[in-house]
Amino acid sequence: MASKIKRVITFIVVIAVIILGCIAVKPFYIVNEGEQVVVKRLQRIVSTQTEAGMYFKMPLIDIVTTYPKKILSLDGDTEEIQTKENLLIVVDITSRWQISNPEKFYQKFQTLDNGYKALSGIVDSACRTIITQNSLSEIVRSSNKINQVPEVEEGESISIEDSVRSASQNDVVKLGRTALCLQMVEEANKNVSDWGITVIDIVPRQIKYSDKLTESVYSRMIKDRNQVARAYRSEGEGKKEELLGKLAKDKQTKTSEAYKRAEEIKGEGDAEAARIYAEAYSKDPEFFTFWKSMESYKKTLKDYNATYSTNMDYFDYLYGANGR
Repeated sequence: MASKIKRVITFIVVIAVIILGCIAVKPFYIVNEGEQVVVKRLQRIVSTQTEAGMYFKMPLIDIVTTYPKKILSLDGDTEEIQTKENLLIVVDITSRWQISNPEKFYQKFQTLDNGYKALSGIVDSACRTIITQNSLSEIVRSSNKINQVPEVEEGESISIEDSVRSASQNDVVKLGRTALCLQMVEEANKNVSDWGITVIDIVPRQIKYSDKLTESVYSRMIKDRNQVARAYRSEGEGKKEELLGKLAKDKQTKTSEAYKRAEEIKGEGDAEAARIYAEAYSKDPEFFTFWKSMESYKKTLKDYNATYSTNMDYFDYLYGANGR
């Protein structure tokens, strides 16, 4: 009985040692979500796994290399590139890429850092190739909206800035920034198709003039702004002369109308005065003559310091004995 128990215990211990040994050599590996692996055995790739789960491997022989399955980003180096019209610009680009074939990627690079370094050169080269073949307008713009002058209805006028902008004759965009970015992606994928890599997009984060061109660009901007300012001043002077002419015309018209009305009123007043005088004369001709003489004395005699003779009919009412 004791020997039987001893054999059972021995069997359990052996099984436990075997289980612990299997655990120690790790015969299984786990692929997490967002990961993919390459299994290498004796310098030869035996399998790849792109789905999450637990998989078996040969302990102590198989080597498992894990790569991310998600989309990765790559920030390129800021570099100076010459456009088609020989303008030197500074371009800062960023791109997104993905390991589409882990087996090819492992054969080419083994490590993720090596893939980053190689892809960085490919992306920079693709960007430079496309930019040097196109003008600056194609690189920075996606449409010709800036060239469009707003439609105006009859009686309306186009603003000065719109007219100046229309006259500046901006370059016509045939492809545009979006299409050029797609060309960069296509150019880059030509060179990485055998690397197990897919470039998803390439986007310029910043495009600016080189420091060598900054002064000339500022001068051009100042010139454009001065052109707009001159146009505003010219329009302002035209409006000023138009308003002054209208003001003078309105003044002359109103003055003429006022003078005409004043003359009409004076005429009406003289007519009314003549009527009143006539009525007064008809009622008492002698009093009317007297009154008119008094009015005449008041107007004329004040201008003379002395009168040397009053022997005339004019002074009858002033010096006559009877005041007649």
